[in-house]
Amino acid sequence: MVKDLISIGDISKEEIEDLLVTASELKERLARGISHRALEGQTLALIFEKPSLRTKATFETGMFQLGGHSIYFSPDQIRLGVREDVADVARNLERWVDGIVARTFAHETVVELAKNSSKPVINGLTDKLHPCQVMSDLLTITERLGRVEDFKVAFIGDGNNVANSWLSAVAKLSFSLSIATPAGYEPDKELLERAKLAARDRVAMTSDPIEAVRDADVVYTDVWASMGQEGEAEERRRVFAAYQVNSELLKSAKRETLVMHCLPAHRGEEITSEVLDGPNSVVYDQAENRLHMQKAIMVALMGKKKKE
Repeated sequence: MVKDLISIGDISKEEIEDLLVTASELKERLARGISHRALEGQTLALIFEKPSLRTKATFETGMFQLGGHSIYFSPDQIRLGVREDVADVARNLERWVDGIVARTFAHETVVELAKNSSKPVINGLTDKLHPCQVMSDLLTITERLGRVEDFKVAFIGDGNNVANSWLSAVAKLSFSLSIATPAGYEPDKELLERAKLAARDRVAMTSDPIEAVRDADVVYTDVWASMGQEGEAEERRRVFAAYQVNSELLKSAKRETLVMHCLPAHRGEEITSEVLDGPNSVVYDQAENRLHMQKAIMVALMGKKKKE
């Protein structure tokens, strides 16, 4: 396993499959009340520039369940690159803690932390990528469909960090990905080209959400205006109006299609309450699986210390 998890593109297909197996095992152990204190005595630093519910709660809870401890740094405490150079923060933290989770605006900040820390760095979200979310989503899909490949994901809406991480995943695993966005809101060009090179005809871009969801096993959406884009919210509501995931759109997908959303959701914008709370929705399974997948990631990256 690599030292850090910055992108799904950094790990192999076999490592993805191993993480899915480990996450499933940890989930089962927890359900049976069997402890797994693989990180006993270890400390995790949580550096957050953005607000969070799921990322903070699941990493802190996961670290506790694995026998370790976490230290949360709110946006005004470290002020990466302002109060202190990112590299210097990394060089300090590596002397005290066993791992770092960073949730930042600039992707380069997490890259810089990893470059200058001898301890594992986990990308808890950047403006470019959200690998822990999509790894957790793969766990949810595997549980529901019984396989990690041979399915179709239709991503509807903004070509944001989650869409980018789906592109990283499709380059590693044999599933199909169709992304529907308005012109000018496509995913990262480099990641898209890389995914097309690796997955070829299994990756499709379109401006038509109906075309994207046709025969989809999973219909996925996210907010139209991400954190830091609040000033664009009104304009984005106008541009994305035809990209709402609603009952009418789902008529063009498979009847049993899974509806996914990484949350938080803006009900009545990118998704209707009828669909979000409907029988096809697995959004809270996704949220729960953040805990189990992130535990698996921490065990894979930080568990080596205990073995040595």
